Parts: sequence; structure tokens; C-alpha cells
Amino acid sequence: MSYKGLGDYIQLVDNRNTDLAVTNLLGINITKSFMPSVANVSGTDLSKYKVIRKGQFAYSAMQVGRDETIRIALYTYDEPAIISPAYSVIEVIDEKELIPEYMMMWFERPESDRYGWFISDSSVRASLDYDRLCDIEIPIPDITEQRKYVALYKGLLANQRTYESSLEDLQLICDTYIEDLIKKEPLKRLGKYIEQSDERNTDLQVTFLRGVSTSKVLIETKANTSSVNFSNYKVVRTGEFVYVADTSRRGDKIALALNSSEPCIVSAIYTVFRVIKTQELLPEYLYLYFQRSEFDRYARFNSWGSARETFDWVDMCDVHLPIPSIEKQKAIVTIYHTLETRKRINEQLKESIKPLCPVLMKGVVERMKIISVHDD
Repeated sequence: MSYKGLGDYIQLVDNRNTDLAVTNLLGINITKSFMPSVANVSGTDLSKYKVIRKGQFAYSAMQVGRDETIRIALYTYDEPAIISPAYSVIEVIDEKELIPEYMMMWFERPESDRYGWFISDSSVRASLDYDRLCDIEIPIPDITEQRKYVALYKGLLANQRTYESSLEDLQLICDTYIEDLIKKEPLKRLGKYIEQSDERNTDLQVTFLRGVSTSKVLIETKANTSSVNFSNYKVVRTGEFVYVADTSRRGDKIALALNSSEPCIVSAIYTVFRVIKTQELLPEYLYLYFQRSEFDRYARFNSWGSARETFDWVDMCDVHLPIPSIEKQKAIVTIYHTLETRKRINEQLKESIKPLCPVLMKGVVERMKIISVHDD
């Protein structure tokens, strides 16, 4: 076994969506996975888009130098999808010589990303064109050994995905419970149970800066905060909510979160509020109500404005929702806490699997060295 040029084992494929039979449009991200495309394709001729099928790779040669990542992903779904014409579709010529999953494992390594960044060209985009990709050499053991490495890695992924599917069942329980309450319980106006908070960070005691996402969580802010005076930022205490009133540029979702950790600060343009009657309404129960896609649609429908549509504080107070007994709320919140705990465990599982590709590939390289010494 020795290092061999990738170009001898792969080829480009260019099947276009000429009959418009495929409608599932995907992009690829820097984590080497597929995602729903965020591009605005209104009025776009999708017949020119490329069709990708199971076992093929999507590859973006652009911006490898900027991202320090080789943006390549293996398509593993049964139904075909379409990707941008700017992407390349690659397939293995003979899977009896190189298994696509084995090739993908090699590119999951951070060392592969660093090497791709190193050999990318010096253009503005710092691209790694297809010819340069073909020049990359990888260790290719015999097919039996490849299958062993792939089977081990796929087995670990399968276990993690099985665990992840159990999260969907718990989420369904939470959503169904809320929907059932909406049908059976009288709806009450939210404004009776909440109040705004306008605590400013005047003493600069809180330094934990957060943003708010449409996934309903607090996130690291993307804003440039260089030379920013944080004294005017709003403080969000543990158990308080924060949301962004502007809904017109957020994909029909409202950015909202419950702070369940340490106090943080957020932009002064955000709205911060808290539950004032926690003996009647649990913040976690209210958060479950907000997490539903139906609430996103409600907030978007009830947003007002011209150039910028907003779901203001008055609109938030006018939300009507079922508020059952505190015992019922505690019951569904307990399930919610179980769901959140399992979500964290699932993320830990995924993080623990990530380093395995480099470890397994290092095993391939070390075995190659041993064989080489014996051959000498």
C-alpha cells in the first residue's frame, strides 16, 4: 500500500435537472454536510442545476483558502437532490478500488483541510480547483481493509443517529401536549403574566455578551463590538426572555430565547421580559409554547410595518395561550428538561465521533509504514 493520486480514482459528473424532476435544493457547509439552500431561487431556472445522487460528492473549489476547509460532502440519501451549478459533482470510478465513505473519512481530517489550504491558489478566492484536488495523494489500502474502517465509523454514526431519533419522539410529545391544551383549555392573554425589563449594564458588571437566534437559543454575537460602550446594553437575568421584534428578515421566524444560564447582556434594541406570576405560569412552559413553529407563523402574521415589519411588545402581550394548572405545566416541563439533557448528550456524542476519522486514518498511515518497512 502507498499514497496514490486521487485523480486516478475519481471523475466529474455533470447531470443537469433538465426535466425539473428534482426539487430538493441543497448547499454544503464548512462542516462537510448538506443543508437546505439559503439562496433566493425565485425566478431561477432550476433546469441548469446539477443533480447529485447517493454515493456522489458535492465539491466547492472556492474559498478553501479563506475558510481553511475543503468544502466537500458525500451524499448519502436515497432520493436525488440538486445543487448549484457552481459546485462540482464527483464520483468514484470503481468502488471495488476506493469506497466513497473511506475517501470522505480522509477529508474529515483537519490535516486534510490544512493541506488543502496550503495548496490552494493565490487568487482572491484562494480556490482549490479540481485538478489540484486530483493531485492530492491519499493512502489506499486494499478494499477489505477499507471496508473494516468504514464499517467501524458507520457503526458509531448509526448509534448516534439512533439516539438522535429518540429526541424527535420526545419533541413530538411536547408539541402534541401543547396542541391538546390549546383545544381543551381556555386561552388567556399573556400580558397579564409578563412584564418588560429594562435593566441596563451601567456598572459594566455583566460581560457575557449574547445574540438571539431563530432557533430560540442565545448565541455568540456576530456584531463587531470593538470600541462599543456596553453600559447601555440590556441585562438578561436567569429565567428572563429576550426577543428581536423585527421579523421581516428572519425567514418567517421570530428570534427569541429563554436565558437558562448566567446573566448576560444583549443589544439595547432587543426586548427583554420576564414572567411575574411564576406560581401560575412557568417560564419553561411559556418557552415550550414559543418554540412551536405555529408561534413563528403567528408572530410573522401579526407583525406590522412598511419597510420593516415588527412584532412589538403590545403584540406579544396580546398573545393568547392555554395556561393549565401548575401541576400540568410541571409535568410537561419535566419531559422538556429530559429532552434538553438528551440533546446535550447527543451533541457530546457527535463531538466524540468527530476525532475518530483522524485516529482511524492515522491507523491506516501507521500500518502503511509498517508494511513499507517489511517490504524493504
